[in-house]
Amino acid sequence: MLVASIVKNTRIVVTKYGGPDALQVVQEECPEPKRGEVRVRVLAAGVALPDVMMREGFHPETPALPFTPGWDLVGVVEKLGAGVTQVQPGQVVAALPIFGAYTEYICLRQAELVPVPSGLDPAEAVSLILNYVTAYQMMHRSVKPKPGQRVLIHGAAGGVGSALLQLGRLAGLEIYGTCSAQSAAAVSAMGGIPIDYRNLDFVQEIRRLTGDGVDVVFDGIGGSYVWRSREALRRGGKVVVYGFTGSLSGGRSTSGSGGRHRFREAATLTRYVVASWFLPGRKRLVPYSIQWLKRVKPAVFRKDLTTLLELLRQQKIKPLVAQRIPLSAARRAHELLGRGGITGKIVLLPDASATSAGAA
Repeated sequence: MLVASIVKNTRIVVTKYGGPDALQVVQEECPEPKRGEVRVRVLAAGVALPDVMMREGFHPETPALPFTPGWDLVGVVEKLGAGVTQVQPGQVVAALPIFGAYTEYICLRQAELVPVPSGLDPAEAVSLILNYVTAYQMMHRSVKPKPGQRVLIHGAAGGVGSALLQLGRLAGLEIYGTCSAQSAAAVSAMGGIPIDYRNLDFVQEIRRLTGDGVDVVFDGIGGSYVWRSREALRRGGKVVVYGFTGSLSGGRSTSGSGGRHRFREAATLTRYVVASWFLPGRKRLVPYSIQWLKRVKPAVFRKDLTTLLELLRQQKIKPLVAQRIPLSAARRAHELLGRGGITGKIVLLPDASATSAGAA
């Protein structure tokens, strides 16, 4: 008698809040889709600083232990649950599950899936979901800068920073970007004027280069750093605050307290936003959260991601893939991200795919 082989699934699990060693590789049975769900075979999963913050336990979206990290993925529809009508087996799709993407197989609701045009590199396509949608929505929905206006991008060589650079160039903006000296050439190639944040005071440099400051600052550092960003604005300008990577040093939490403290940074940002209204100069702090906008306006998220996928298909944007790393080496991906100096996005691939692509 023939016995059907059981498909196994490799998944990364955070077993404790802490450093990269908190990431464990587990082997288990492949998940089965429930009614309204689709099983997706993951082709590429993005690695981002919010994953690191979740691992450390202080991102607002941090799940309870144990959990699988991974905000974004591109994969192939493999099996349909009952009642699924919007996608077909074999179709390539993208999703922003917020956590759970560090896996070979995942079951998601069909409403979460966005079709991906054929022929796109999964590693480039996955770079759009978190990084480019964040950049696109901050630029075209939060502040809507006009052609010729000046913007400053912190961490301009990173995943969101490089996305802002490319989209800002398409929008006809005058762009400045803080980065390390080794990333200056990459920032220049994407249309930005690099500012070495390690050796220069970026506020003084912006004043020297522009005279009266910039119209918009995109700040993913957060904390008290937003006040420095505010100093770089001209009158009536805005700081768009979308993260708090300043709470990390070497990929570890700077608080040293350990445990789950996921609302601390959000509460701090709220106080800064309110305080900004009482200061002179009509300079405002504008908070942005991709997950909350997606929850409130899911159709807008789908529309914006679809727009970006089409721009990629037309080769009008080119995501920078820093490294392609095997899924089972997710710990190394977090170590690399924690060291800093990464240009673009680190992407996890299924082990066999990563090997064939030349990843070590």
